[in-house]
Amino acid sequence: MEKHASLTLASVYRVGKTDPRIFGSFIEHLGRAVYGGIYEPGHPAADANGFRKDVIGLIKELNVPLVRYPGGNFVSGYNWEDGVGPVASRPKRMELAWGTTETNEFGTDEFMRWCKEANTAPMMAVNLGTRGADAARELVEYCNHPGGTYLSDRRRKNGAADPYGVKLWCLGNEMDGPWQMGHKDATEYGKLANEAAKLMKWTDPSIELVACGSSSWGMGTFGDWERTVLDIAWDNVDYISMHQYHGNGDDYLENFLAKGVETEGFIKSVIAACDFVQGKRRSKKQINISFDEWNVWYHSHGAKFEKWSKAPHILEDIYDFSDALVVGTMMNAILRHCDRVKIACLAQLVNVIAPIMTEDGGRAWRQTIFWPFYYASQYGRGYALEGIYDASTYDTKWYADVPDVDSAAVLSEDGSRLTVFAVNRDLKDSVPFTLKLLDFDGFTPVIYKALEGFAPDDINTADCEKVAPCDKALPAIEDRRAVIDLSPMSWNMLVFEKR
Repeated sequence: MEKHASLTLASVYRVGKTDPRIFGSFIEHLGRAVYGGIYEPGHPAADANGFRKDVIGLIKELNVPLVRYPGGNFVSGYNWEDGVGPVASRPKRMELAWGTTETNEFGTDEFMRWCKEANTAPMMAVNLGTRGADAARELVEYCNHPGGTYLSDRRRKNGAADPYGVKLWCLGNEMDGPWQMGHKDATEYGKLANEAAKLMKWTDPSIELVACGSSSWGMGTFGDWERTVLDIAWDNVDYISMHQYHGNGDDYLENFLAKGVETEGFIKSVIAACDFVQGKRRSKKQINISFDEWNVWYHSHGAKFEKWSKAPHILEDIYDFSDALVVGTMMNAILRHCDRVKIACLAQLVNVIAPIMTEDGGRAWRQTIFWPFYYASQYGRGYALEGIYDASTYDTKWYADVPDVDSAAVLSEDGSRLTVFAVNRDLKDSVPFTLKLLDFDGFTPVIYKALEGFAPDDINTADCEKVAPCDKALPAIEDRRAVIDLSPMSWNMLVFEKR
């Protein structure tokens, strides 16, 4: 079959409005995400709080509206009280999730100050592994109550006179996973999450809560977990989470580039599970998705480190060009389902499976996956369009009928800008991509960016950010059509503006 792809767009056919929170990220007390990542006192770029300003600068480039914290697996054994108050008196703890020592010199108060400096908002997780509803509601009180109680006055004594006003909270992390401290079955977790949610909302009725969904699509409990948890906690939760990581451990590139098909299927399946419970309960309420961990992750599997050390170099995937393409397809899937995916967190933000890397005491730089996320965050805000799509396909040992070109389109909120993202998965051949713009009279192409021409294993380093976007010649529009020749193995962004 001849290679081809086409996307027909009309401004009135919209999936929904993209919630800015789908461009969120994640910082866990894991490896060098905190210590040596966002926080490194004594570094030449550190401010008086110990926050690395060079890292904050790159985070501001990404325009991340929220950051999930403090975990991740870490949170299921975390006592939040360890990370507030005078730093000198905070305890050092054995951190069982990752086998390290947690010094607690960075905690809730520091994170809130860091969020302000990084121009982002906190998405806090509570420990429903080794702790429960009481500790959860106490953390909400510490963070959000104005004053006049023991915990709110404790926050004020610790230097924060005004409430932190945290609006979004995760009810634990991956509680379906046997690897999780305090792992529970769906009924146990559903009951605990419901009680914690109830107390947390009694403490602050303005907050929104995310229940733990399945930690991957491959979990044997998937589907039954969502049904059971939501049926129990329906009245008190607002979102259910999903987590997904892709890898290329078998070194099968065609299959790896197809992994976005699995992201699409997982999202649709979670939506179906939510809607099943809604129908079963005959409820007017709709539960949406918090896709609060997603990325490529496999390069760092099996890495060795000294157990019980502080902030070891672990889970530091050095991303290559092919990883950037997969991240691009995952981002496209999120955009195509923005009517139900309201929150998404690229996991993680710095050093640990992250778009930003740092040297100890040295420079910070952009990894290859920085770019598709960056451009989606800059140009993917508005209304995702429901296009009519057609493309040639290919098969792999895992997937059938994989489109050669994966795409998504977003119309700006004021209707003056149309952005199309497209990834050509083909390893060798260019694919002609036809855009049919039915009611975009007066729109003209103004930007064409591409990641192309790199070897699959090309990487970026502190010395050379080799994998970076280039500007390409703008296509012509004739009879409301634009035809773009997408280079093999390429990520592309075309921006049209009304003139």
